[in-house]
Amino acid sequence: MKKITKGNTTKKRKVSILLFVLALAFFVVIVMAINSTKPERIDLGKLDTDVKGCAFIRTNQILIENMHENWMPNDYFWPTVLLDNMPNFQIGELEVIRYNVRVLRDNLSRMRTTDNLSPTAETAFTSLSNDPYKWWFPSAEGKLNQAHKNLGIFYQDLMTGKSHFYPRADNLIELLNQYVSLMGGANTRLINAPRDINRVLDLEEKQIEGNQTVKMVDTHIPWYKIDNNFYYAQGVAYALYESFKAIRIDFIDVLKDKNSLKLTDKIIETLGRCYFEPLVVFNGAPGSIFANHSLNLSGVFNDARQKTNSLVIALTQG
Repeated sequence: MKKITKGNTTKKRKVSILLFVLALAFFVVIVMAINSTKPERIDLGKLDTDVKGCAFIRTNQILIENMHENWMPNDYFWPTVLLDNMPNFQIGELEVIRYNVRVLRDNLSRMRTTDNLSPTAETAFTSLSNDPYKWWFPSAEGKLNQAHKNLGIFYQDLMTGKSHFYPRADNLIELLNQYVSLMGGANTRLINAPRDINRVLDLEEKQIEGNQTVKMVDTHIPWYKIDNNFYYAQGVAYALYESFKAIRIDFIDVLKDKNSLKLTDKIIETLGRCYFEPLVVFNGAPGSIFANHSLNLSGVFNDARQKTNSLVIALTQG
């Protein structure tokens, strides 16, 4: 009887361990899946379109709010510490928001460059400049929350006339030039991915003293970083997509005056095509049966970049 009882106890223990392992695995899968979900498209709802800047400020507020709810780049806890796709996606979003708020502070909220900086825009930009990987003293989440609050104050002041937003062509050109630079950097990271390319041209290299200079970028991207570049670029594209939707609302008069409304719609459409989700991010060779998702995204992303360049030219010359 003792042997039978001991055998039953051992069997129950093994079953308990197995059930615990299965429950833990199920828990990890669920947590990882939930935290790997990309944000939905932004719905601004009803806006007072007569108050210029409302769409732009609200869009950046919502982008920050969505990131603040589940900021992952500074996550040091298991099991979400194992994720790297969404953290890179969020870093891409943050880059765009930083550009937006910097141009808001330096250009969009001032009639002239000699005017005082808006204190709320200044504080929002300073908060967004915090190290996004810091977990404490101060935390990235705390700074995101502070930036969100300051943009909320700016929005309320905008509605009451205490803050200002100047949707001029020169301000839009400044913002778009920042976008072009950011998109160039993200696209360079994407085209570095093909394993049959050892060196690529730097997209942002310019002519020096009238002679065409060729700057090469060494590429040595480990296989495990291919998806990092992919999701970073997707985060940039997502935030730019939402930003261009806001630009279309707030700068509608400028875009119509410069005959650039259709081009803006094309940019929005192209950026929307960057929002796809492969089951696995492959880096297939040209003759392989597997796709090269980095180059697929790069083709669409660079098309949006070229159209944005064209929009800058249209606004400058139109």
